[in-house]
Amino acid sequence: MSDSVVQERDTAPFDPDRRRLLVGMAGAAALSILSPFARSAGVDYPFTLGVASGDPLPDGFVIWTRLAPAFNAADGRGGLDRPVPVRWLVATDAAMSRVVQRGEVMADNRFAHSVHVEVAGLEAGRPYWYQFESLGAQSPVGQSRTTPPLQALTSARLGFVSCSHWERGYFSAYRHLAAEQPDLVFFLGDYIYDSSYTDPGKIVRPHGAGNARTLVDYRNRYALYRTDPDLQALHACAPCAATWDDHEVQNDYANQWSQDPNLSPQAFLKQRAAAYQAFYEHMPLRASSLPRGPDMRIYRRLDYGQLAQFHILDGRQYRSEQPCIPPNRSHQGHVAALDCVDLRDPKRTMLGWEQEAWLDQGFARSTARWNVIAQDLLVAPILQRNPSTQELGRWTDGWDGYAATRDRVLQSIERTRVNNPVFWGGDIHSFWTTDLHLDGADPDSKIVATEFIGTSVTSDGPPFELFNSLMPLNPHVRFFDSRQHGYVSVELEPGRMLTSFRAISERADPRATVSTLKQFVVEDGRAGALTL
Repeated sequence: MSDSVVQERDTAPFDPDRRRLLVGMAGAAALSILSPFARSAGVDYPFTLGVASGDPLPDGFVIWTRLAPAFNAADGRGGLDRPVPVRWLVATDAAMSRVVQRGEVMADNRFAHSVHVEVAGLEAGRPYWYQFESLGAQSPVGQSRTTPPLQALTSARLGFVSCSHWERGYFSAYRHLAAEQPDLVFFLGDYIYDSSYTDPGKIVRPHGAGNARTLVDYRNRYALYRTDPDLQALHACAPCAATWDDHEVQNDYANQWSQDPNLSPQAFLKQRAAAYQAFYEHMPLRASSLPRGPDMRIYRRLDYGQLAQFHILDGRQYRSEQPCIPPNRSHQGHVAALDCVDLRDPKRTMLGWEQEAWLDQGFARSTARWNVIAQDLLVAPILQRNPSTQELGRWTDGWDGYAATRDRVLQSIERTRVNNPVFWGGDIHSFWTTDLHLDGADPDSKIVATEFIGTSVTSDGPPFELFNSLMPLNPHVRFFDSRQHGYVSVELEPGRMLTSFRAISERADPRATVSTLKQFVVEDGRAGALTL
């Protein structure tokens, strides 16, 4: 998406000792008053939301920033009302002295002065650093990394996070994940929360507004979250890949159907369009994800050499209507009785038929050693009790509400014999390790995949004692804990995947420490997790 690009090749050798160096905030540049990049009168520092990179390839990645000198401006424009030129640099060193590419783009009102530059032509499998200049100021320096050559079988340090409610605590989990110096980070949904608490006893730091519904609302919600220093540190240290869950739009929404029974599909799609645009404006996404009204494609694949192929899913946009809708017509998730025919209806889909076919084709064609399905929800079937009747049932908002989709995906894994399938997810605000059986109703059937679910960064977890009491009914669950907040760290090698559940000490403490709650290993060629 860049224009007026000037490329410079740097012949200086790569210095491995600088591989992990991060550079903090840079001072403002002393630019000529005649330059279009000179500071405008009355304009404050424009890079208040930091920088980010994402969706890496062997020869490049996306670099992102958004100019927002007044990030919470009432009109959602960040304090700017005219097009502004932005220069960008990519270098082979953290001091930005060995520049290999440079260019210029225009930031304008259409996408809230956000900048998405698709950098290409770089060397595979190595770090790069990048920076922006505009309005007489320099951004922080960010570090990114190209993926290894497609034929390379190497190792990777990864992490994934989900469910970060600003009001419920600080984002210490992001800071600790950044300190692990990952090669690639996955955001698996609920990056923001559209809803705000009304009970002051639950608010650690307020949103300062009600529920997000309009484009201005969503822009300012993202901008608020982007001011968090721990979130900025994580984005500045490594490239990311992001998908969404529900709170980027509205709790428990499904396709065109709102949780609010009084909101028509037409009205909700207008809200969804605003939410999707704001998501694009604040994520380092490629032009292939440009929103078109209420539609925006974010399912995609990323290759990490021959080590791994990441199948990144969209579990919200293409769903059939929520199953087992109660008499009040609310689409909110609930525990439905086992005899509800919607739960297993093969005509219903959670991913949409096109995305299901895309995933099946990806499994069939993949030659990677590991195949990671990065998505937003708990995949394993979980027997639960209806809190009102105590009858056993299934949660309707997740994969249990679309069991036929789960069956088709697991049968695809078995049929294609795709290498080492592992599912990652979030949403449920708790740590889970599960075995995924070919027949979810038969715990003696073949284990075809492994699943790891990360807990929330800050959001409230489900009641531990209640869920723990259900574990005898769910023997395929290897581990569960909803009492902790944190993230998941993964060390991936050709022969094994080491998954570590990291727990922070206290979400309300901005100086929270971190510890390892549990570790699991999945071995090459063997589905199912082994406890360390």
